Amino acid sequence: MSKDKSEYLINRKDNQYEVVIGLEVHAQVTSESKLFSTSSTKFGAEPNTQVSLVDAALPGMLPVINEFCVKQAIKTGIGLKAKINKRSVFDRKNYFYADLPQGYQISQFKDPIVGEGKVILDMPEGQKEVGIERLHLEQDAGKSIHDLDPKNTFVDLNRSGVALMEIVSKPDLRSPDEVNAYVKKLRSIMRYLGTCDGNMQEGSLRADVNVSVRKKGSKEFGTRCEIKNVNSIKFMQMAIEYEANRQVDLIEDGQSIDQETRLFDTKKNETRSMRSKEDAHDYRYFPDPDLLPLEVSDDFIEKLKLEIPELPDEKKKRFIEKFKLSPYEATILVSDYETSNYFENVIKKSDVKLATNWIIGELFAALNQNNLEITESPISAGNLSKLINLIKDGTISGKIAKIVFEDMMEGDKDPKKIVEEKGLKQESDPKALEALIDKVIDDNREKATEYKSGKVKLFGFFVGQVMKVSAGKANPQLVNEILKKKL
Repeated sequence: MSKDKSEYLINRKDNQYEVVIGLEVHAQVTSESKLFSTSSTKFGAEPNTQVSLVDAALPGMLPVINEFCVKQAIKTGIGLKAKINKRSVFDRKNYFYADLPQGYQISQFKDPIVGEGKVILDMPEGQKEVGIERLHLEQDAGKSIHDLDPKNTFVDLNRSGVALMEIVSKPDLRSPDEVNAYVKKLRSIMRYLGTCDGNMQEGSLRADVNVSVRKKGSKEFGTRCEIKNVNSIKFMQMAIEYEANRQVDLIEDGQSIDQETRLFDTKKNETRSMRSKEDAHDYRYFPDPDLLPLEVSDDFIEKLKLEIPELPDEKKKRFIEKFKLSPYEATILVSDYETSNYFENVIKKSDVKLATNWIIGELFAALNQNNLEITESPISAGNLSKLINLIKDGTISGKIAKIVFEDMMEGDKDPKKIVEEKGLKQESDPKALEALIDKVIDDNREKATEYKSGKVKLFGFFVGQVMKVSAGKANPQLVNEILKKKL
């Protein structure tokens, strides 16, 4: 457990409690069509324009399994180092919602497509393993829209039947920070695999968060409450903090905790009761009679393993060993596929250390300021590589490079042309620098005498004056060398 704000959850009352968290992540499968129909899954379409007869549950319409979605689920299981079950069964999970046309959800219960796996988190205090209980395929429901009319609810069935992977963790998480790291790592793995785009703002990734508290040292779990459909990592963290403290307050007041499903109110920053928590028997699961058990062969699984790319953990290890990056640097650069790809394209023709510093420092800061993803970067990998080479060969200083970088952020401009057009080339001619330095010393005779008398801190003053006179173009390394000799 890291020593941060989240420890407030368990440090109350003389550090008696710890929070226990498990997540059920619902990840939308990246596919062109739905799990049991050929309807499009494209985001943002007009309501009810991507609904087949199967999705609308018209009588007599039978589901047909989408093989591509099955492959995507298995690939995700392989990425999670999980057991792939060669035989799985689709079940009907019975419950009523206005946006669930069939009156049941086709899901998997006792026999999921993927069994136990694991995810490794890089936490400040070291690595932590989080167990995966299972991954199963299921269809999404439609969407109820409550804010278009004061008296009526509208239903959009575009999402009805969209393929979801429900990834259930073991109750191994102990803080909001660990939940943050877990969801980001899970999303990163799926993005590398191309099995889920992880766009939480579009509903592609959301989670049910199970929270309980217990006395530290206790091996028994407390009564858990499930917080449904949380659609951002920030809200997950906020919901956990509130819910854990709510449960501790109840225990301290001598009350019991009801097992229930709750919702997180993002405006009030609190959870509120939704309904009592159902057990499995409440859903009356039974095998779907319209779908045969799903059976996959060893050959089928082995062929999919050949399609698995280098994943974050393996890439991190390679970056550390091959490029001599620190674990911190490597973790940041492999956090998503696009960033790691950008980095490798930059270092094809430039210095690795400089590239690492510029990507993690200047580039990330500029992208964050402009609310841009790495894929939207105005500066291409090729042009950032050119900028780094201009610093490396002494054409420009690091300070001037920042001015050039700002210009490049306005559009993908060639840094060499910017340097030429604006006359920013670094002055590296020793004779020209000697003349500048002689003038600075001559203009500051008293300080030069003080320096020679032992006030060595004045050396920085002279460097600053030379850089000022040269408008920042003087080569700092040469300036330092020549100044030492002259003084």
